[in-house]
Amino acid sequence: MGEAQRVLDLAYCRGQRVLLEGTQGTSLSLHHGPYPHVTSRDTTVAGCLADAGIAPGRVRRIVAVFRTYPIRVGGPSGEFGGAEITYEEIACRSGIPLEELKAREVTTTTGRPRRFGEFDWAQLHRSCVLNGPTDIALTFVDYLSVRNRHAYRFEQLTEETLRFIEEVERVSGQPVTLMSTKFDWRNVIDRRSW
Repeated sequence: MGEAQRVLDLAYCRGQRVLLEGTQGTSLSLHHGPYPHVTSRDTTVAGCLADAGIAPGRVRRIVAVFRTYPIRVGGPSGEFGGAEITYEEIACRSGIPLEELKAREVTTTTGRPRRFGEFDWAQLHRSCVLNGPTDIALTFVDYLSVRNRHAYRFEQLTEETLRFIEEVERVSGQPVTLMSTKFDWRNVIDRRSW
């Protein structure tokens, strides 16, 4: 394939779209996270663009992805802005079987169980300030209610979920345009207009 910059230049010349996916969350950024519990790089949009060699002026859309319950693997107790919660609490709230949650929520490389926190509204706001998203993608809305797994349109989500999404939009200042309703690529509600 060759040098990434040459591949990108060819794509620009051909009028093709380029999708750049960042890694990890903003709160793990070397520059903006709670040191020393950070990763070795800047995980904001600006850092990802710099790493890839893409000029900010080429960006048309920025989709920020947020989970209904943030996760961590390592790190200290009390690391979440909101309270840390258990698998049992999420199972009770959502109606998803505990065994299913435990089987799904492990790291890809090490198989270690993930830790959960309550949704952190201050972190949502700060991440949006640092990244300037045009859209919000909200994942795991089935963790709010297992009934959301049967929703294929926005209005089919539970009332509690709709209120949660409204609050995400109010705090972030941006529309929630993508919602995953189940751990399957086909279960995404898409409200984008682009």
